[in-house]
Amino acid sequence: MSTEILGKLESAPFEPADPMPVPQSPAVTSRLILAGAGHAHLSVLQALERARPSDVDIVLITPLAFQTYSGMLPGWIAGHYSAQQCRIDVHALARRAGVRVIAAQLVAMDADRQCVATSDGQRIDFDLLSLDVGSEVDRSLLEMAGPRLLALKPLDAFFERWPQVLAAAVHKPGYRLAVVGAGAAGVELALAARHAFKRAGALAQVDLVASGAGPVSGHGKAVQQRVARALARANVVVHAARAAGARAGLLLSDGTTLACDCVIAATGARAPAWLGSSKLALDGNGFVAVDAHHHSVSHACVFAAGDVCARQDREVGRSGVHAVHAGPVLAANLLAMMKGGALAAYRARRRSLYLLACGPRDAVASWGGWSAQGYLLWRWKDWIDRRFIARFAPPAPAPRSRVPAFLRQGASARVAGGALRVALLAGTALNVLNQGQALWAGQGMHWGHFLLNYLVPYCVASYAAANYEFTRRKDE
Repeated sequence: MSTEILGKLESAPFEPADPMPVPQSPAVTSRLILAGAGHAHLSVLQALERARPSDVDIVLITPLAFQTYSGMLPGWIAGHYSAQQCRIDVHALARRAGVRVIAAQLVAMDADRQCVATSDGQRIDFDLLSLDVGSEVDRSLLEMAGPRLLALKPLDAFFERWPQVLAAAVHKPGYRLAVVGAGAAGVELALAARHAFKRAGALAQVDLVASGAGPVSGHGKAVQQRVARALARANVVVHAARAAGARAGLLLSDGTTLACDCVIAATGARAPAWLGSSKLALDGNGFVAVDAHHHSVSHACVFAAGDVCARQDREVGRSGVHAVHAGPVLAANLLAMMKGGALAAYRARRRSLYLLACGPRDAVASWGGWSAQGYLLWRWKDWIDRRFIARFAPPAPAPRSRVPAFLRQGASARVAGGALRVALLAGTALNVLNQGQALWAGQGMHWGHFLLNYLVPYCVASYAAANYEFTRRKDE
């Protein structure tokens, strides 16, 4: 956060020197700011594309042109997806919704004055604000690792640096990577990295530092056992200890020094620091306190979803699953606030299905106490992830009609000449068979049947020939 903006915030928050001007259209009566382009706000943008409120100036503040889907990160590391397959074009989604984009980061806000500040120095007033800026990785104990440290978030920075890590592992025999944090994210990262090293032929080791009760301690015992076996099969070394950064890599709580070339921080979430001076009600960990509607408990003009908030009515895990499911509810509530409707509650399921990628095309399913593992579960996860990305893709262009080209083929001299020859032969044979006896008996001819006996073979022959030519030319 810039020192200048922080100074203004602490001394005289958001001095009204140069507020962002409201568009001059007389139809615009209020402004909605969407801060961040997290999973929930993707659903909001999609809902706005359908609803298109005409009297609201809607602004999206995000430094990102593309939103990287965290659920596909392990698959990208393991080599199953390209970076493009894991990304959603946020700017295109905003354009379709009629939403203006400010390519900056939210760095401060004053909820009482209903205004925010961005990293490019703008101060923007709002009537309604929705926060979906995510959380930060708590790497405070790991900072001593210096340039070896690679935080899981922000995802774009991780995507940029991981290829460098992989290249270094390939060129340095004995390369050592340590993942700190053994929740679902840490386990998936460790297994994906081990698979990537193996595919690339890197002679590298992967360590997983799991404090507390061990890997995926928040899941059932069967899941923990399956994950432990997957880690053992992949030769990932698990350390049951806490870790702190050190010049050589990591210092573990059992006194062991772990010399590492790279340390990935997949530790717990930390609230953005600027929330502390936002004047919003926060929970004990500094996250925005919200109710069942994801409405701020202190300010009626503020909503929040995803990792940046904490429900006060019940405990809801900080998980992408809930952020995705809360998105449509958040969208409905923002539209209800603009139109004066009733708010809906997000009722988080008591149990959620988790599919943990295990490096190769293999996944562990976790649903309460139930667990399973295998390739089919990975395919299921792959289908869910791809479908999520496809939800926000631009509409496919309407297929060009093949009728004009098909008709041109049917009218060509080659097709028409061949069909005419077939019609003359087949039509004559049909007329002889069907009306020959009546003609010899002097009973006259049925001219309608006579013409149809030539027309039907011509149509059938020309269609078959035109279809053949059209398909052949399309494939060339």
